[in-house]
Amino acid sequence: MDIGSLGGSLLGIIPLGDIVLYLTPLHLFMFIVILLFTFLIAISRTETQVEASFGSLKDNKIAVGLSEFKARRFLAIVCGIATAGAMITGDLFNFILFVALTGIVNIGIVSAVKQVDVLNAAFQYGLIAMISSLPLFGGGAIILAATGTLSFFEMANIAPSPMILFGSILLLIGVAGETGVAPFFATKAEMFRTPGSPFILIIHLSSLFIIIRAIEILLTILT
Repeated sequence: MDIGSLGGSLLGIIPLGDIVLYLTPLHLFMFIVILLFTFLIAISRTETQVEASFGSLKDNKIAVGLSEFKARRFLAIVCGIATAGAMITGDLFNFILFVALTGIVNIGIVSAVKQVDVLNAAFQYGLIAMISSLPLFGGGAIILAATGTLSFFEMANIAPSPMILFGSILLLIGVAGETGVAPFFATKAEMFRTPGSPFILIIHLSSLFIIIRAIEILLTILT
């Protein structure tokens, strides 16, 4: 498929040997949105979570400590930068690395929480993310073997084959597992019960944007 038919007209390319980085309005928009949200996270402070206590007139307030706040803010910023990198990269291997990095930091954002249910959910999500790394990197390796290139710009000019289709399916499964979307979202849902807004929101945003980018990449390769 023509590169400009999905993300809009081609704004420019940066040839780096076999790897050709390219930029479209879609990539630029998602890149800017992620960076703006990451900047807001960097300058914001967490809110105090209030849990209603049934059978009692007192509410339970949960606040994030200073050391935990700094660690979670740092990991949220790393998650935002990795997601922004995945939006504009034209290299399949770099995209896979960025996706794997977001899965790791998503676990780290809630790892300091002292809530059993949240930690159990993060542990289960971590298992899914580690298992998903096999189809993620395996799918990328199969696509590389079938096309002989890592550049999306070059893959767009290669006719799809059964091997490319198989590698793309594995890649999509790996991305779904790393981002925790359906059918793996059940392991991730409890993680959002932890206090720490807006840090938790970057987990939502990174998953959404990476899935959009992955679908755009697969459509470019397969059509």
